[in-house]
Amino acid sequence: MVSGLCHWLKGSLERGPCGLSTKVGLCGLDLLLKLIVQKAAAHPQIKWVVSSRNHANIIKRLNSATQIAPIPLELNEASVSLAVKLFINQRVNDIAGAEEYDPETYEIVRDYLLLNSQGTFLWVALVCKELEGTEWWHAKEIVRTFPPGLSALYRRMLDQIHETRDANICKQILSIVSLAYRPITLSELGTFIERRINHSINPIMLRQMISFCGSFITLRDQAVSFVHQSAKDFLTKEACTEILPKGVDSEHYTIFSQCLNVLSQILRRDIFDLKLPGLSTKDISVPSANSLASAEYACIHWVDHLYACKDSAPYRLILKNKEPLGTFLQRKYLHWLEALSILGSLSDGIRAMKRLQSLIMEESESDGLLERAKDATRFIQYHRTGIESSPLQVYYSPLVFSPSKSLTRIAFQEDRPDWVLNHPIVEENWSACLQTLEGHSKWVSSIAWSPDGSRLASGSDDNTVRIWDPATGQSVSTLEGHSRWVSSIAWSPDGSRLASGSFDNTVRIWDPATGQSMFTLEGHSRSVKSIAWSPDGSRLASGSDDNTVRIWDPAIGHRVSTLEGHSDWVHLIAWSPDGSRLASGSDDKTVRIWDPATGQSVSTLFTGLTRFLEFDNADSNCLHTNAGTISISLIDAVTPALDTFTQPPKHYGYGLSDDRSWITYCGMNLLWLPSEYRPLRVSHFAIHATTMAFACSSNRVIFLALSKQCPIPSL
Repeated sequence: MVSGLCHWLKGSLERGPCGLSTKVGLCGLDLLLKLIVQKAAAHPQIKWVVSSRNHANIIKRLNSATQIAPIPLELNEASVSLAVKLFINQRVNDIAGAEEYDPETYEIVRDYLLLNSQGTFLWVALVCKELEGTEWWHAKEIVRTFPPGLSALYRRMLDQIHETRDANICKQILSIVSLAYRPITLSELGTFIERRINHSINPIMLRQMISFCGSFITLRDQAVSFVHQSAKDFLTKEACTEILPKGVDSEHYTIFSQCLNVLSQILRRDIFDLKLPGLSTKDISVPSANSLASAEYACIHWVDHLYACKDSAPYRLILKNKEPLGTFLQRKYLHWLEALSILGSLSDGIRAMKRLQSLIMEESESDGLLERAKDATRFIQYHRTGIESSPLQVYYSPLVFSPSKSLTRIAFQEDRPDWVLNHPIVEENWSACLQTLEGHSKWVSSIAWSPDGSRLASGSDDNTVRIWDPATGQSVSTLEGHSRWVSSIAWSPDGSRLASGSFDNTVRIWDPATGQSMFTLEGHSRSVKSIAWSPDGSRLASGSDDNTVRIWDPAIGHRVSTLEGHSDWVHLIAWSPDGSRLASGSDDKTVRIWDPATGQSVSTLFTGLTRFLEFDNADSNCLHTNAGTISISLIDAVTPALDTFTQPPKHYGYGLSDDRSWITYCGMNLLWLPSEYRPLRVSHFAIHATTMAFACSSNRVIFLALSKQCPIPSL
């Protein structure tokens, strides 16, 4: 939604005055608030009118916007009461005209609403909805049955549902909608209800049941959702024992069981009768009899409901008996992946399998099921690109190229293509490579993990930066703006900003949440080769082929200082942990130490060509380079020889050798990398905890997961 809104805003600025009204759910709230604050500052001519609940987080975010005029409704009771009064007059006028009220009935209904509304629009709207279609001679009596206050009104509406012959179905509907992770469609809801009442339900009848619950839920665009958050709060808190008599955990388990039942009954090989193994997802036409329509919610959220009931007895029994999970993974797993590909939701599938794997790991008695879940997770991660591009490929390429001992491959060996007569020799087991990220059209030149490890950014010679979700391998966003190769990228310490340096001589600062460019930093006369944030995020340094280092204020996009002294390209820069020093490595075979506050060179170190430059995390006087570890406190302003002050290079944990041909552990060679897997430059390599990411010459980013335990016994 946010990207679409950005596009609309750009067009509206060109077209002239126009307006747009929209609403957003909680899942998109943070992105929307960021966008409002950012666009309000950049385009003051855009006027934003935002209404919301009085949440501290929303107030905090919006307070950072310029020219804000907050109107707390609780402090403007008179204005709100007047607005509600006008709303009552309008709604009663509409109903009186439609139902032909006489003057006495009109006054009684209007006065009752004015007296009991308590300044609440929703209460008025719900009461008026009940009055619509009520004969005028009953209106005076019925309106008095509505108690003041939302909770009391909801109670009356629920009691009214209890009195109907279809109370059981209505309560089943409310329980499902209350615990669903998104608004559920009419066909999805019908599928669940049919499995509860053990017979089919007519769509017209289902609509009628939803209308009986109209004070709580509504049907918009074939999706059932709550009329207001307060309605959901009432049902899940005050009326929980009535709607969910067996408890929340039990209801989640019921939905999970029904999800698996739906998938087992509906999913099959080639569910859309595509027939062509290589037919692209973009060329698929959804058939009129779309059998996936009623199973989409189950496809995406079945594991979520299992997770939600993990404290229940049925959950523990499932993991102990390994059923029905084991049967699903052995018989329906590929059908599920095909469906996810058609739905464009393979990332949700990867996320679901990882969550399922973590759930099973908590149960010591589920070793066999755990191995099958692990294998299924690796299967979807490794073959993601092929399955995502062509749904039917799940029955072809993965069954040919997966390891020979893959449990998923073995379970579905009868589905292997019979026209492949000579199967290639493959590895017995999965390699350490978790997944390969594909999307860049040219070489990947730099990669960087976000501080919390939840995102991975990659810069490419295709002039773009991509942000990835490493958990699923999905490309979250593509940042476009540079006119030449992207040479370096760096996350701010808090992960709220991403900087990129380019051969177009500029540095760009991006908002990774929205994918929007915040600032373009211009000043270098040649390519920008390296960038680094200060520890507190208040400064950004850039090194360039123009032989200089520049320090910028990223909050306003202005240059603070230019550090001159190198006689050749600057390709490495690093800040000390306390931010008091900045080091730069150059092709002039020196490392310079700068005082970033004054822009003065503190010392020059003749190190030879530097390929690695990093301050010790615990000591701002300790600088690690490929030449050795340098104690800055011992050096003079100009140090021609470093033998006195250096120690052998120090590397802790996993790393990369100087020639990039080995993965190392504590500086010792550990795993040799074939040439096609070697990063071309150090900037092509990034590590977060024990997960490595490195860019290859094939335009791919490859993940490698390594053990947390020391792999070298002698250490």
